[in-house]
Amino acid sequence: MDILYIAVNILVFLLLAPLFEGVIRKITARVQSRQGPPVIQPYYDLLKLLGKQNLSAGTVVFKFAPMLALASILGVIVFLPLGYQANYLTKYADVITIIYLLTLGGVSVLLGALSSRNTYAAIGSSREMITMIMVEPVLAMTFILGAVKVKSMGIAASISSVTAGGYGASVIVMMAAYLMALQAFVGRQPFDIAEAEVEILEGPFIEYSGPNYALFKYYLILKQMFYAALFVIVFIPPFKTGWYGADVLIQMAFVLVVFIGIALMGATHPRLRIDQAQKFYAVLIAASLAAVGLSVYGI
Repeated sequence: MDILYIAVNILVFLLLAPLFEGVIRKITARVQSRQGPPVIQPYYDLLKLLGKQNLSAGTVVFKFAPMLALASILGVIVFLPLGYQANYLTKYADVITIIYLLTLGGVSVLLGALSSRNTYAAIGSSREMITMIMVEPVLAMTFILGAVKVKSMGIAASISSVTAGGYGASVIVMMAAYLMALQAFVGRQPFDIAEAEVEILEGPFIEYSGPNYALFKYYLILKQMFYAALFVIVFIPPFKTGWYGADVLIQMAFVLVVFIGIALMGATHPRLRIDQAQKFYAVLIAASLAAVGLSVYGI
């Protein structure tokens, strides 16, 4: 059964991540009084890119960075207790494993951009690095909050323990910090600073095309679904039916609600400057540290 749970994790994310991306596009268009593309347009985009020719900068790093990024996010996905069911890998993974793999995905983007030797890509990679350094601590503190309560770094234990004792002050503060960081986690406005289509023309991905670009696009939409699903799993009380399939569907329904919030936030807020974003990130880090401090004292 453990192998089945792992397979379900991967299949659910691979199949639904483009759909949720399409939901974001559709809602954004509606808010802006446009018809917008069909909800299934991201599937067409990925298939179209996979059918095109790869244009390579010629370096080994440039070629392998997209594959490494996709592999890293798939590696993270298998650890999620989807359907409130911890699989074999979830039981033996710890917080450091998750943070390492997520960081590896960001590093892959940086390496791919820098190896292209494009000025816009270099600017985008520097912004990506700033975002990664200042936002990832919020994710780490989310796990540490649960780890402090159960005195264990295990993923299954730390995730399930965050709201196990109710919504105390520490959980409320951390949930607020995570929600405010969610747009930055998924790279959506007002925090789509690294890509910034109008300013630096897709930033780190400007030199990518064809299948390699498809892998990066898939990595990005899988990553945004991971962060949305993690919020649901950590902060939303479990609605268990006793049937694994129904529990997965319930979680995906909550994930859809989170995506609607992401779309509305992105469609109604202009992009921040990098200096404005840094100040905001600093506030998030302070709030997440305060949440962990409160949990230490059982508040």
